[in-house]
Amino acid sequence: MSNLHVTEIKAFVPAKDFELSKQFYKDIGFTMASEGGGIAYFHFEHVSFLLQNFCSEGLAENFMMHMLVADVDAWWGKVNQSEVVSKYGVKLWPIELQPWKMRDFCITDPSGVLWRIGQNVE
Repeated sequence: MSNLHVTEIKAFVPAKDFELSKQFYKDIGFTMASEGGGIAYFHFEHVSFLLQNFCSEGLAENFMMHMLVADVDAWWGKVNQSEVVSKYGVKLWPIELQPWKMRDFCITDPSGVLWRIGQNVE
């Protein structure tokens, strides 16, 4: 019997301006744990992604990340208070109740990557 335990899965998030994107993710609360070879490893508690110093035409604008959280109001407040909207010119949407039984909001990063941050509801 083989051990098929998965320890982690991460997306490679594109960055048009690597330095700017690294600072953006730090500003909204992610920790940059390592960097090398054009890849920065970011995490928040047990979730993570890899920011890559690469972005082909149209990639970032068609890339989406989803983060499921315990308290969407707390996350929206954290992101809003970070002032990333004015600092980076990104878009931040208000929290909405979705038909798929989730309350969520969206934010774009400086490259145009869309993050959907949500909480399940009953």
